[in-house]
Amino acid sequence: MPRSDPHFDPEALRRARTDKGLTQHELARLIGIAGGERVSRWELGATVPRPEALRRIAEVLETDTAELLLPIDHRPDLARLRILAGMSANELARQTHISLTTIRRWEAGNFGQLPAREALRPAAEALGVAVADVEQALRQARAKRL
Repeated sequence: MPRSDPHFDPEALRRARTDKGLTQHELARLIGIAGGERVSRWELGATVPRPEALRRIAEVLETDTAELLLPIDHRPDLARLRILAGMSANELARQTHISLTTIRRWEAGNFGQLPAREALRPAAEALGVAVADVEQALRQARAKRL
């Protein structure tokens, strides 16, 4: 069963790879994974790369991670900020000492009122954004839920 991801754009990956003149096997080797089968599955949309792999892909293809994501017509939600930072939810939880359950609830927009700014500061620092950006991302996640 395919892993869905509302952020990753399989076609953008294929386009960026072919624009660089790389085969799927060559890209796989350059990002440190075995064989091109995984790259093929990503480009078919059957699976999605983990955030840290997406960051390596962007580096190898000399593009911005955001270029490998679907375009949005609104401010990014927390999951998108995390993906752009090249972090899994587990990594964000570990770095911030915020529980994984809380991170997942925040990303799903499953919370009542916004957490206090001071509670969001560790996430902002780990993601390399301002606290106001994390607040806006949480508002966006909650708006998508409603």
